[in-house]
Formats: sequence, structure tokens, C-alpha cells
Amino acid sequence: MTGSKANTSLHQALVRELGSSVRFDDGHRAVYASDASNYRQVPIGAVVPASLEEFVAGVRICEAHGAPILLRGAGTSMSGQTVNQAVVFDLSAHCNRIVELDPLARTALVEPGVICDALRDRAEAFGLTFAPDPSTHSRCTLGGMIANNSCGPHSVMAGKTLENVEALEVMTCDGERFWVGPTPEDELGRIIAAGGRRGQIYRDLRDLRDRYAALIRERFPDIKRRVSGYNLDQLLPENGFNVARALVGSEGTCALTLQARVRLVKSPAVRVVLVLGFPDIYVAADAVPEYQRFSPIAIEGLDRAIIRGLEARNLARDEIALLPQGDAWVMVEFGGDTLDDALAQAGRAEAYFRERPAGPVPSCWVIADPAIQKRVWSIRENGASATQLSIDPSIPDPQVGWEDAAVAPLRLGDYLRGFQALVDRYGYRTSLFGHFGDGCVHARVTFNVRTVEGVATFRAFLREAAQLVVDCGGSLTGEHGDGQARAEFLPIMFGEELMEAMRAFKRIWDPKGLMNPGKLVDAYRVDENLRMGPAYKTVNIHTRMNFRSAEGDGFQRAIEHCVGMGRCRSEQGGTMCPSYRATKDERFSTRGRSRLFWEMLQGEVIRDGWRSQPVKEALDTCLACKGCRSDCPTHTDMASYKAEFLSHYYEHARRPRQALTMGRIGDWAPWAARLPWLANLMTQNRYLAPLAKKIGGIAAQRDLPRFARRPYRRQHPPALPAGKRVILWVDTFCEHFHPEVAAAAAGVLQHAGYQAVLPDKPLCCGRPLYDFGYLDLARERLRKILDVIGPQLGEAGADHREPVAIVGLEPGCMSVFKDELLKLFPDDPRARQVSRMTFLLGDFLHQAGYQPPTLDRDVLVHAHCHQKSLFGSKGDVALLAAMGVRARHLDSGCCGMAGSFGFNPEHAAMSLAVGEQSLLPAVRAATPDTIVLTNGFSCREQIRQSAGRDVMHLAELLHLAIDQQAVAAMQAT
Repeated sequence: MTGSKANTSLHQALVRELGSSVRFDDGHRAVYASDASNYRQVPIGAVVPASLEEFVAGVRICEAHGAPILLRGAGTSMSGQTVNQAVVFDLSAHCNRIVELDPLARTALVEPGVICDALRDRAEAFGLTFAPDPSTHSRCTLGGMIANNSCGPHSVMAGKTLENVEALEVMTCDGERFWVGPTPEDELGRIIAAGGRRGQIYRDLRDLRDRYAALIRERFPDIKRRVSGYNLDQLLPENGFNVARALVGSEGTCALTLQARVRLVKSPAVRVVLVLGFPDIYVAADAVPEYQRFSPIAIEGLDRAIIRGLEARNLARDEIALLPQGDAWVMVEFGGDTLDDALAQAGRAEAYFRERPAGPVPSCWVIADPAIQKRVWSIRENGASATQLSIDPSIPDPQVGWEDAAVAPLRLGDYLRGFQALVDRYGYRTSLFGHFGDGCVHARVTFNVRTVEGVATFRAFLREAAQLVVDCGGSLTGEHGDGQARAEFLPIMFGEELMEAMRAFKRIWDPKGLMNPGKLVDAYRVDENLRMGPAYKTVNIHTRMNFRSAEGDGFQRAIEHCVGMGRCRSEQGGTMCPSYRATKDERFSTRGRSRLFWEMLQGEVIRDGWRSQPVKEALDTCLACKGCRSDCPTHTDMASYKAEFLSHYYEHARRPRQALTMGRIGDWAPWAARLPWLANLMTQNRYLAPLAKKIGGIAAQRDLPRFARRPYRRQHPPALPAGKRVILWVDTFCEHFHPEVAAAAAGVLQHAGYQAVLPDKPLCCGRPLYDFGYLDLARERLRKILDVIGPQLGEAGADHREPVAIVGLEPGCMSVFKDELLKLFPDDPRARQVSRMTFLLGDFLHQAGYQPPTLDRDVLVHAHCHQKSLFGSKGDVALLAAMGVRARHLDSGCCGMAGSFGFNPEHAAMSLAVGEQSLLPAVRAATPDTIVLTNGFSCREQIRQSAGRDVMHLAELLHLAIDQQAVAAMQAT
């Protein structure tokens, strides 16, 4: 199939059958052009089927039109097997049912879009788990894991995905649909005798087995992590002619998985981790047989390079401080039915290593606390992605081009020494980490693929690296698949005769060559389709904000922060990414938007630059929650990218009505507050409010906030001449809508020994301006703030008359001083001073050592997204603990209101969908006497309007405790 006419015909046929599930627009083609690998191929289009039946129908249409087909789950492949010039079927959005879970048989029947953690969470209810758990377990799909033969740390416990697949329902490209699994010889005979397409497939597979059996036994490495190539060994009689497992790891090049029956194993009720610190990674690898003798469930290694990279970026300092002394670490996990059981296992291993009979004696630390274990594991899970951009301009970014070779664990130390010598000889640098228990090691190498010469060196290195692994009896890939990254070098491992057997295996299933062509067999060269190869364009583009980071400056470098690992596609935990969670649309993930920006700068698929409609469409659903700024391992900052884009986009387009009513609320609210009764008549009256909403572009189902009778500034008491002072930053919302919050804060600060003073003039931080790209106006707002507050701060508390801090109440507003202020005034020392001296109330009080009165209440706590991203909740958590309240801190993500976002008629439904994911059900489930606590104005509005509950700010809760203490004291006297 070639040419635009053929693509048009295909598109029309798909739309007739599947309707809106078909996405052939430039925006979707752009986001599916890349994964987490070094490769990029623009697809023909995408289909997001609403059901397996739609998927089957779509495949048949593609086959009839001769269109290549690519299945995709989370798109986190590091070898390029989830990009192709094909029709991409994304099964993650809707084909994700856990059809059946049988705890007695210890199996589950799943559709291919089921997320690994979703299955694991369901199985945990029965004390079971799905053992393979790659670092992307929060978003990778079972279909993708089956296609890749994924593993993870706990393959030590129960093997690769292959060993955990019992049967598959598959469909060939030409529409034949049947179940496959282990096949006894008599059943094999019956299937062949029955004839038809299925019978022919089985006949050909049997003949292939018989012809190549001796060579398969001779050439296939006898190691646990042999993931390279097709699993032809599973057709051997000793393996039960297991057609399902032969297809595992085939990377979507042979058949389509419709359903899978997978094995579940016992999940240890309690886990304990022994962390060992060694002088270097090589002696740590030499000790693998010693770890294995204690039967752990995971053995993970990590070298110093990733730790140094995190330290240089000022990341994960608290987690790194937990590691025992050493320059390489091994995390050995033990599982048991009870804590005593797990501790006993870890204790035996610890005792052995403390008295190790030979070799270096490692430092040891046994961790029983699950929370601390999670923090230590996070270094291993996120460290590589977080350090995947170089902070030294003279050193190329580490790449995933030689990612996960595997050898026999007994030879791991020797392999690592040989590999490091090869790296050194080529002048590269690398980090080393991985699954030591199975001999699988990940490496991020500083390949230079930006120049023709660099690519030639890259090819030469990979060839030598492949030979080294084969010489060590290993596999080119032990986890992430061959795809395009290693497939070219498979003949080194298997020889030409076995490669012909693998080509024959593919032809049996896919005679037309439509299934993910150019991957695994008859593959593209390793240096084709490079995403950031010699053809990558460096673009110097004017921006209003300054995008500076340790990894390099400029908007393009900022966009390169996204390396495609897709943590923004996680469906629970953290904040990122609420719009993806609500829609399951790849364009509306942080990664999807980053890919659109990347394509915009390259100008091939997205051609209109700052005027691009596909980019604008994707950004419209961004809540600017800043969750990605903290949750993303590479700190992709989509809220800032959105504000920058909109500032240019609206140079040539009209801003919507909401830009005036919501974006510029800081301008008109002070005027409306002069006649609050009139403003409230217009916005609260049952007859006038609908008209006000329509004029202002506000969603009909939303309530407009009520103006207070008196703004806070008119109520604020004059400062006393003596005592320590802080500037109380009273934002527009506390000033005009909730002055009681500001009054409570002033009272609490006074109770803590501080006088709250206001800025000398009324000021607004301009937070809502960024949502509509008003960056020039925002800069002027901030310049005024610096001019007013700068002199007021003086020498930052040189004496008691000068404020020691700026204390704020609304996280969204205070985040401006921590983030946008520094982007718009990066070289102004006043900006750095304001940013440094800015605190949220809870953080300031905690740092000042404030001891609040006790309070006997249940409190449900939701933290504002900007608070979590830029400040954290440490201060609030500490104060609530000191008060003695029974606090339940929700991991509730974004509330969904997100400033003006939820008031927009086009976003109201999505806003509610985001809130319903976690926050709103938790609020509704709380008892009536539970206090719902949140510091964000928009969070308060979402909870009040959508759950019907009143909400307190931390300042109000603290003031309540102070009042109750005073009442108790009066009663006592």
C-alpha cells in the first residue's frame, strides 16, 4: 500500500466501520511517532478501538488494504518496536478488562490493554501477584509485556512473562482467530488433520521444529534472560510444543493478542530489603552466587554513576542519604508470610556478608519499613530516566542504544569488566544497573548520534558489544526486546541458519509481512530512523520565559527533557497527568504534549509553529497543575510550556471570553469588591447568574464565587511597632472572596509570635494570567511586585522591623514566586530574594518551630497540586501531627478545578471526571463531622460545588485550635 490516495481509501473505510475511534490527524500521528527509544517513524494513522470487536474489524480492513499494522500499549519500548510506518492500534484506552481472576487456579484472563499494576492490585486481594514487574509497571500493559517478554526485578521469583503465560487467544493478520498454548502430540495431530488456516499454521510450525530442533538446542543460550529472537525453543517436544510461549516476545510481528490467560503466584505478605554497599559494581556482580544461596525474591544492582548524576542535579538527596557506604549497591529483597520470617531470611544473609569469608566485606542495612523500602527502590526505578540528559555540554546525552544485555549470572562480573573496557576504549561513559539475579544489566551510554561520524562509531561499538555478549554465552537483550535497536546483530548470536528459521516462523504467521515490519527479523539497520540523529534540527526560538536548567538552556532543550518513559500515563498515585487519566488520550498526557512540541520544532508533521492547531488542542486540556514538574523523573514542565505557547499563539488569534473574566480577575475583582452587593446580585441571583455566566463564558453548571462584604485589607489590623514581622501575601481570592482565611492566618501568626504586615500597596501575583498566555502582562505584574516588596524586605530581616519572610495562603499564587518569577526575571537579584523568602503558612510555621494547640478532630487532607509540586506538604503534615488531629492525607491527585479550568464550559465535564477519580468519592465517604482540609481556592470550590461539603484552610484549622484552647483556659479559671 503506497501513496496518499491509498491512505485516504483506508482512512475512509476505517471511519465507515469504526467512526471516532479512527485518528489519522496530524496530532495523533505526531504523538505515536516516538516511544522511549532512539527511533521515530511517523505512522499512517492511529486507531483507538472501543472494544476488541472494533479492533478485530479494524485489522481486517487494514489487511484488505495492505496496510502494515502495529499494536501499542503504553509505548515505553526502548528498542523501537512500538513505532512504525503503519496503522497504530492503541489498545490501552478501552481494551483493558480483567475478564476473570480465579484465585484457586491462580490464573487471570485479561485483555491486552490491562495495566500491569491493575492486575497486580486485583490479585493482591487474594494474596497473589503477577510476578513480572518492569520499572514501568504503573503504566505498561499486559499486551506489551507479552510482546516484549518483559521481566523486572521479581523474575528471580517467578520468571519472565513467558513463564507466566498459560494461553493466548490470537488472531492472524488475515482474520483467523483461535487459542494457543501447550500442545500434546496427539492434539497437534488432530489440529493439523482438521486443516484450514489454523491447521496449516500448526503443520508448518511442526515442520519448522523438526528441521531446526538440533540447531535450536545447540545455539540458544541456556540462560534465564534469553529474550532475543523468537522463542523457537518452545516448540521443542521437551517444552510441550507451546505455541503461546513461542509467540511471547515476538513484538507484534506475527500474531495479534486478543486475550491472555496468565499465571499468578503467591505474593509475599511481608517484604524486607537488605542493601549491600560494595567498593565497585564488578565485585558486587561477582557476588551473585552468594546472594542466590539465600533464595531472595529480587537482586538488583546499581553503580555510582546514577547516584552521582542525581547528586549533581540536586535530586533524591534524602533517598541517597539512606544508602549504606559504598560505590555500588545491591538490593536483595526477601519475602515471607510474617515480618519475623522475612527478617530472619534477611538476617541470615546480613550475618553472612558481615563475616564474608572471601572478597570485600560490604556495608549492610536491613530495611523493614515499607515506606523506606519504597524510597530506596525509587532510586533504582527513576534514577536512569532522571539522569538521561547530560549536564555537561561537552558530553552527549546518555542513550538507550545498548540497554539490557544478559549473561549467565555466574559470568556477570567478567562481562561487566569486559563491557566497561569496551566503553572506555571507545571514549564513552556509562552507568550500569539492573537485575543481577538474572544476569541482566542496563546501560545508558553517551553515544553521539547527532553526527555522521558519531553514528558510524555507534554502529561499530554495538557490533563489538554484541560479540562480547555472545562470547560470554549471553543474549543481546534480556528484557526490552530486539526491535530495531539490536535486531540487525542477531546473526552474531544465532547464526544465519537459525535466522532463516526465524524468518520462516514469521512467514508462517504473517505471509504478507504486514505485522510490524522491519522489527526483529528482516529489520531496519540500527542507524536508520534515528529520532535525534544527524538530521535532527537545532532550533533557536524566541521565548518570553527563560528556560534554564542544569541540562541546558532554551525551549528546545526543555522539550528534550521528555525521554518517553510515560510515567505521565500512570493511572494512580501522584498528580501527573490528570487530563490523561480522565481521557486516556495520548495527546493529553505530558509525554504526548512534549512529542507535539518536539514535532512542532522539527516542522515535518506539525508545520505551523506557534500557530499549530494540534498543539493548541492538546494544551487546551492541560490543567497546568505542575504535577509533571515534580512527578516526572526528568521534570518536564508542561505548565510553563503551555503558557509560553499561548503567549505566541494569541499574537495571531483572539483570546476567549474566559481570558477577561477568569484570566484577568485580578484586574476587575477589586472594582467589583467596592460594591459587593451588586456583584453578588449579578452572580448569585437565580435569574441573573445564568446571564452572567453566559456573558463571561462560564460553565452553566458551575457556581460563581460570592464576594465578601469587606475585603481583607479593610479589616487588617495595623502592625504593632515591635516584634518579628512577616509579609502576609493576601491573594485576590483571600482578599475578595474568603477574607476569613487571611484573618485566621494573621491570628495564627500572632499566636506564633509574628506580626503580619501587608505589602505597602495592593498587589496581585497574576497567577490566572498564565492560563491564557498573558506573559507580557504577567511580567509587568511581577515587576511591580519587585518594586514594592523589594524595598520592604530590605536586608531580609536585618532587624525586627523588616519582614523575615513572605507568607502566603494560596499555593497557586505562591508558586508564581517559586517558578514563573524566576523564569521571567532570571537575573534579577530581587526576584531570587523574593523566591527564597516565600513560604506557605504551614512550612513557615513548621520551620519557625511553632507548636500549635491540640485539637481532637478527624481531618481529611487534600493537598493543592502546586503545593505538592513546588513546596511539598512536609510543614502541613508536621503541624497536623503536632496538633494531634487524626489526619488522613489523600493521594488524590488533582482536584480537577485547576484555577479557571473547571469553570470553562468546554472543560467542565473533564474537570468533574478528574475530581471523581479519587478526591470527590473520598470526600463524600467522609463522616459529617470530619473536617475537609485544603489550602487551594479552586480545590475548595470543586469540593463545595461537586461534593457539597464545606472546607477549611490550614489557617482556619489552626485558629480553631487556638480558639478552643482559649475557651478551655477560660472555663478552667
